[in-house]
Amino acid sequence: MFIQTESTPNPATLKFLPGQTVLETGTADFPSKDAATNSPLAARVFGISGVTGVFFGHDFVTVTKADDVEWDHLKPSILGQIMEHFQSGQPVLGGDVAAPSGHADHDGEDGDIVDQIKELLDTRVRPAVAQDGGDITFHGFERGVVYLHMQGACAGCPSSTVTLKMGIENLLRHYIPEVTEVRPVGF
Repeated sequence: MFIQTESTPNPATLKFLPGQTVLETGTADFPSKDAATNSPLAARVFGISGVTGVFFGHDFVTVTKADDVEWDHLKPSILGQIMEHFQSGQPVLGGDVAAPSGHADHDGEDGDIVDQIKELLDTRVRPAVAQDGGDITFHGFERGVVYLHMQGACAGCPSSTVTLKMGIENLLRHYIPEVTEVRPVGF
């Protein structure tokens, strides 16, 4: 098995491409070791000292490291754990855990606007941020403001504010006049 690595715009995050499907659908974000209890793969990667976050996409794993640790020390261990996991035949997500869809539900009078926002996010935004090893999920629309959550390499990325304001906000405002602003939400 040959696993490729790619840098991301976030210097604390690397993207690992195992050359096979990681998740059939959706994404899975593990911002802490405690969040990884239902994922054998994430638990393995968190077993490496200095790992602070793990994120799964369709065909990649992104790993975030602590600031005081160098990639030269972490990368070989992460590669080894990902390789061992896929060779073991264990599932990426354990039990009945399903990958989240990537969007919060929204009912009400703004339902048509929310549908348009989700469509643009799915077709224009999410594929682009997946290339950088992350994801952006919809969390709400209220009084012209779209609330989004950044995950994976996008969380904590120095350019995430520019991505939100100059990229996503401008795109949504162009296509949906009711959108006036985009704001991040965190967990």
